[in-house]
Amino acid sequence: MGAVQKDRWYFVVLVFLPFLKVAVQQKEVVTVRLEEGMVLDCLCPWAGNLSMVSWTKIPQKNPVAVFHPEYGVAFSHHYRERIEFLRTTPMDGSISMRNVTHRDIGLYQCSVQTFPQGPWTKNIQVEDLDEPPQQDNSTSPPPPEETVADTELVAEESSNLSIRCSHRHNGTVYQVILERMLNYHLWNIIGVCKKVEGGLVGEDYSDRGRVNCTDSLDISLQLTDVEQEDGGFYRCTFNTDVGVQTTTVQLTVAAPGGISLSLYMMYIYIGAGAAGLALLVAILIVAMRHRKKSRREEYRVKLHPSKRQPNLYENIAMHPKTGKKSRQIKTYPVYANLRTVRSLQTTRPPHDRRAHML
Repeated sequence: MGAVQKDRWYFVVLVFLPFLKVAVQQKEVVTVRLEEGMVLDCLCPWAGNLSMVSWTKIPQKNPVAVFHPEYGVAFSHHYRERIEFLRTTPMDGSISMRNVTHRDIGLYQCSVQTFPQGPWTKNIQVEDLDEPPQQDNSTSPPPPEETVADTELVAEESSNLSIRCSHRHNGTVYQVILERMLNYHLWNIIGVCKKVEGGLVGEDYSDRGRVNCTDSLDISLQLTDVEQEDGGFYRCTFNTDVGVQTTTVQLTVAAPGGISLSLYMMYIYIGAGAAGLALLVAILIVAMRHRKKSRREEYRVKLHPSKRQPNLYENIAMHPKTGKKSRQIKTYPVYANLRTVRSLQTTRPPHDRRAHML
């Protein structure tokens, strides 16, 4: 029964923790070195009764740890068995952290709820002070809304994929950090490769794959059975002696046997362009055929006798054409009136003329 009440209490605290209003806040932000067993001090400056102490990591307001005088302590999953409340005084909410990693870098906020004066908060920034200073601010990562992928990868769902980042610039690399963009454009560290005292140290925080480091401080993330949730932006930040250099990779996960959305849209554009070109060619062909047909009609009109204008100077045949079977030419007698020319010879006797006529 007590365990159930504690779970309910911790759930209520996590729900209402982001809505707690802060009355007094320490304006100065204290910086703490990232190291094993580091202590985050949170000692309320006034006396009173302590009601509750809560630690969150901002700006995401992720809960870290909660202390209650009656119900005890509760920790978030990532900090379980790594945080201890010191409780040196009744108003002390300080904690110590062990097994630290680069995921513990960030801004923490301690909120102490007291009675009767109310709450008091303090902000602590945890940094890796062993990193080389940044000499060139112009090479800092772009804002999340301006994130542009240097490399685009497409993986089929349920397949295996390796996301690699290699240092391609001048300078000596001291450390490389592999991050993944979460919701609301927040980056989450999933792997670190660095050299410590001449040796190679690798830190793997990935829940979905395995982070590998090489001696040249190239880093890779091996994904097995890729899921849709693995898609998104991955960023590799190289810390060198000449500044910070980044490489961004965008992963797109396609359904098995399918294609990604970008490829699908590209195919749509190609298909639309091909269809438009085919339609244009068809229109040109139809127009050319119609033009040729019109020209043939005009030519036929010109050749047809009923459609032609009469030509007064055209040679017309005098005789009608005969059929193929009546090619024989019939002879007809020709009659003509000829003038009689009398002979100049001497007139013969009548009997001679009759004889001649006979």
